[in-house]
Amino acid sequence: MKVFNNVITDPVYIKPEKPDSTTRKFLKSMIRDERDLPFLYLTIELTLVLIPLAVILYLPINEVVWWIAAVIFTLLNNFRYKGSFGLMLHCTSHRVFFDKKYGFLNHYLPWVIGPLFGQTPETYYSHHIGMHHPENNMPDDDSCTMPFQRDSLRGFGRYLGVFLAIGIVNLSRYFIKKHRKKLLIRSMRGELLFFAMCIGLSFVNFPATLTVFILPFIISRIIMMTGNWAQHAFICAAEPDNSYKNSITCINTKYNHQCWNDGYHISHHVKPSMHWTEHPHYFRQTLQEYIDNEAIVFDGIHFLHVWLYLMGKRYDLLARHFVNIGNRFNSDEEVIAFLKSRTKKINLATIPATSMVTA
Repeated sequence: MKVFNNVITDPVYIKPEKPDSTTRKFLKSMIRDERDLPFLYLTIELTLVLIPLAVILYLPINEVVWWIAAVIFTLLNNFRYKGSFGLMLHCTSHRVFFDKKYGFLNHYLPWVIGPLFGQTPETYYSHHIGMHHPENNMPDDDSCTMPFQRDSLRGFGRYLGVFLAIGIVNLSRYFIKKHRKKLLIRSMRGELLFFAMCIGLSFVNFPATLTVFILPFIISRIIMMTGNWAQHAFICAAEPDNSYKNSITCINTKYNHQCWNDGYHISHHVKPSMHWTEHPHYFRQTLQEYIDNEAIVFDGIHFLHVWLYLMGKRYDLLARHFVNIGNRFNSDEEVIAFLKSRTKKINLATIPATSMVTA
């Protein structure tokens, strides 16, 4: 286990000392928060790189050239941009990206760039903002992890299988139950239009459609559920609605630089609208809250590591990166016992009524 020495290497906003160039001033005028300028740079890059590659794959070109373009698109999509785009979409779902004057561009990420990553338009927003955060991994949350043994590959397989098979059905049922018609329409519209587009384009060029839309869709859904599983794998059965006790935080990892401090999942649930650059400061400022609530913090690893270690039951590796805030534990063995107690399957019928989230 590690001792927290107050050193955090994750990104925070530092105001530039040099005056802005004309181009930078214009770009900043387009967005609501200048701290989100990296999002605009990434959006431009994706527009200039992935869209042309996608178009090329639908053209009647030489087979060798097609395969080269397909490999480049797949590698860039899934290894360079997948995480950065997915968490940019996450951040801009919580906080409006473009200024009111350019408000129409707020549809660009979910409707134009998103489908290239397998993100069906507005379904992510509806699921994450309209359901996951209000329910906070409680029983009405379609992505709730509590009923599963969370260090079990079989348990994760069931969890993933249900989501892939009937996730959109369960989400629709939730919105119907909660009388949230607008979110129901937004989620179903995006899902159905994406599927219709894939079917139509498959008749035009199936290999291109498989590469550009279908495979990214499958990969994105697997990755999202893998991440959610790790983020909500360690749960206190006595207080499952306590964000400090049903989520984790990962600090000092390159992942936070690539994915906009997504590792700070506890503070994200505590303050969902907090700007991504503020999380390291908030962590330091509220460290006592983490200590008082026996929060789980890892140093030097991110959610994929957590998932892999859980699936392999490598609690020794989890303990190695566990941050002993408040000096609560005396040995790795104590940490391992604590972590194991938080991954046990929870019978939803035993959850105290006061812990049940209501809409």
